[in-house]
Amino acid sequence: MDNRAIGVFDSGLGGLTAVKELKKLLPCEKIVFLGDTARLPYGIHDRETICKYAQDDIRFLLSKDVKIIIAACGTVSSNFPKEDAENLPVPFIDIISPTVEAAVRLSKNGTIGVLGTEATISSRAFEREIHRLAPDTTVVSKACPLFVPLVENGYGDPDDPFILHVAEEYLLGIREAGCDTVILGCTHYPHLSRVIQKILGPDVTLINSGMETASAASYLLHEKGLETSGTEGCVSYYVTENPENFNERASFFLGEEITQQLLKVDLV
Repeated sequence: MDNRAIGVFDSGLGGLTAVKELKKLLPCEKIVFLGDTARLPYGIHDRETICKYAQDDIRFLLSKDVKIIIAACGTVSSNFPKEDAENLPVPFIDIISPTVEAAVRLSKNGTIGVLGTEATISSRAFEREIHRLAPDTTVVSKACPLFVPLVENGYGDPDDPFILHVAEEYLLGIREAGCDTVILGCTHYPHLSRVIQKILGPDVTLINSGMETASAASYLLHEKGLETSGTEGCVSYYVTENPENFNERASFFLGEEITQQLLKVDLV
């Protein structure tokens, strides 16, 4: 048993989709969430900058004495060196492995789409992991640089002609390739799932990276005997900029009102 908190970080608030799933699976666990809203989005930066930002986020979470760290960010997950993750004093979970495992398991025609930020797609991390597990799989990847800022600003209505137009442009190649399974390779993207599903059709399976990552974290805690002995969980929220409208924006991601205190922190 271990009563320390689970640490979760993201470049913005999209990682709250993973927090939402963690709260469902592990209602007794304490969670510390960090959204680096001052430097959002990470996906437009080079690998060196992304890794520096990730180190800052990790350093902050370690200062809160967390027992595991979840990179609820596709950009960090696909660019942060595995050797650095393995050398951390606590277990580190990224979104790639659990998400890819689900996609490979569920794909019937062996054609998988991957949606992500520019940095995520450029890294080819999802593609490499898919081919490691299923070498004959066809992978169609597409960078969607507008998705994160759109989600951060509350877009997600499948009837909104603006977001539909943007999504149709991004998803054209995915649809034409006949992908039967599509990885939402950023924790912001589940909030566009209704839009994406509307364009791709009901027979295409969307893989929610936040959900799959939360499931992996639950398994890891059980496997390593790190589950809490407490009976009531809670979440501590930290952001690096714009705390004023956090409650409204976070409620959008979590699907519930925020009652816990929010703190602004400086990582630099």
